[in-house]
Amino acid sequence: MSATAADAVVVGAGHNGLVAAILLARAGWRVTVLERADEPGGAIRTAEVTLPGFRHDLYAANLNLFMGSRFFAEHGGDLFRHGFSVVAAEQPFGSVFPDGRFVGVSTDPDATRALLESVSAADARAWTELSAWFDAIAPHLFPLLGQPMPSLSAARLVWRGYRALGKEWPLDLLELTAQSSRAFVEGRFESPEVRALVAVWGMHLDFPPDVPGGALFAFLETFASAANGMALGVGGARSLIDALVALLESLGGEVVCGAEAERIVVEHGRAVGVDVRDGGRVTARRAVIANLTPAMLFGKLLAPEALPPSFRRKIGRYRYAPGTMMVHLALDDLPSWQAGDDVRRWSYVHVGPYLDDMGLAYQQAVAGLLPVQPTLVVGQPTAVDPSRAPEGKHILWVQARVLPGVVRGDAAGEIHETSWDLVKDAYADRILAILERYAPGLRDRVLARAVLSPLDIERGNPNLVGGDHLGGSMHPAQHFFLRPVPGWSRYRTPIDRLYMCGAATWPGAGVGAGSGYLLARTLTRRRGVRSWIEHRIS
Repeated sequence: MSATAADAVVVGAGHNGLVAAILLARAGWRVTVLERADEPGGAIRTAEVTLPGFRHDLYAANLNLFMGSRFFAEHGGDLFRHGFSVVAAEQPFGSVFPDGRFVGVSTDPDATRALLESVSAADARAWTELSAWFDAIAPHLFPLLGQPMPSLSAARLVWRGYRALGKEWPLDLLELTAQSSRAFVEGRFESPEVRALVAVWGMHLDFPPDVPGGALFAFLETFASAANGMALGVGGARSLIDALVALLESLGGEVVCGAEAERIVVEHGRAVGVDVRDGGRVTARRAVIANLTPAMLFGKLLAPEALPPSFRRKIGRYRYAPGTMMVHLALDDLPSWQAGDDVRRWSYVHVGPYLDDMGLAYQQAVAGLLPVQPTLVVGQPTAVDPSRAPEGKHILWVQARVLPGVVRGDAAGEIHETSWDLVKDAYADRILAILERYAPGLRDRVLARAVLSPLDIERGNPNLVGGDHLGGSMHPAQHFFLRPVPGWSRYRTPIDRLYMCGAATWPGAGVGAGSGYLLARTLTRRRGVRSWIEHRIS
């Protein structure tokens, strides 16, 4: 790649980097996005990894956050014109249990209530009360995800909620952000099944039942999915990336794949460009934006002496969450669930099964052990989007949460190797054996499989350190205005004109476009004020 120049250089073509690039290009900036992989998307990638015609979302799949984002509200029409299409699953998620029972959540409140009443009439009533509370607070809570943290705009939203909901609103919000998912569900539901149905969402975000902070995500994901269903990209989540790239290019921006950033160029304390591994350089007149995790940006692309010692100490304490394994299956037919074939209609099926099982799996993983029974998230996308497989066939993806990034042993004492390359197939066999107990005959329906260990996931995308799809733990000490580290939550870095976005920044993990949107709005507002001042002076 020869030397080129741009107003802004974005390192990393994940969805947040693309969103930032689009907003800057729309504001008149010349933008170049550099991507080390052979295709854009970051953790959003759709590929035929089992058999031809079977399209699997390798990592991220759920587009709910994006569909509710400020970026989509403003630019969704442009994306649709560039080929983006979604399908909404009206049966978003449920949980199966060892005794053959299933509890599912539907966008039809009556259907959900009937399933809950089959377990506990008291829990059905408690669910209805919580759902009404969610409807009341959602208009005041979700907009906070679209505000910088901390900021006056966020404080104003809390104040408006206080005026609309009463003096208990800020206290309720504080309790949710500090409470564990176990405390949340045990204080509201009596049955182990309904408790697990809600709390299992915490395992998606590094929150086992007993870690403070898990209540907020479990509550939001549960009732947002119940209200809106689950959004999936038609043909795969990659359709979102294709539309973002097409929109960027229509605005004059460019995405260069196979261009691995080797070094952020810093002169006199200011980021002025990016050196690419083939020897080329892209200079940046206004900004370098790193859509990267701290390990990549501060550990590999910057010389340590470029950062103040106090910042190096803080960033050195940044923690990553445990890893994830993905097992992708091409199937002759969807599973025949022990709980009934009706379960085949649900997008996500969780196999926890109970709170204590989730807590034990987490403890084993953080100790470096392969869990005896990991928490499993089973995705059935062809139940709602048959375009992802040949006619009459199906795909299934299974996420094992949570697993050690580095294996020290096996809690079951059955697998004796400690290299992920040597143990991944044996551990995938364990996962399928667990699923076989809930869906007898599943293995006979498997036409082909592809197994991605935490190490494979990191190899595919070095930002996913140890297979951590979150870009770093989202425990309270590393979230909100403390993400990625205290004092640096507004996308700035100690280097002038070097900015950071992505999952390691507020509002964190998920396909929500929040950090890319907020960063770009900050940069374009600053430029607007600067231009006005320069005009007045001249």
